[in-house]
Amino acid sequence: MSVENQVIAIIAEQAVLEPQDVTLDSTLESLGIDSMGVVESIFAIEEAFNISVPFNANNPADSEFDISSVASIVASIKRLQAEQQG
Repeated sequence: MSVENQVIAIIAEQAVLEPQDVTLDSTLESLGIDSMGVVESIFAIEEAFNISVPFNANNPADSEFDISSVASIVASIKRLQAEQQG
């Protein structure tokens, strides 16, 4: 499964939506995911991709992990995978 499809599945589960209702342009806010859902999504992403996500739940804007859209989450995961695999 591609990174995009895995992220969409994780986000859809958190938003209690069907994967086809989540697009790369979707924002977590537009999908109805609250701050607790964001944290749960981050944990699910870390587990699914075996990466450590630099995310500050207290101040998401200061995080190095961009959660502004599903596409930005995918891009951040790919960057982290490349960095953490050396």
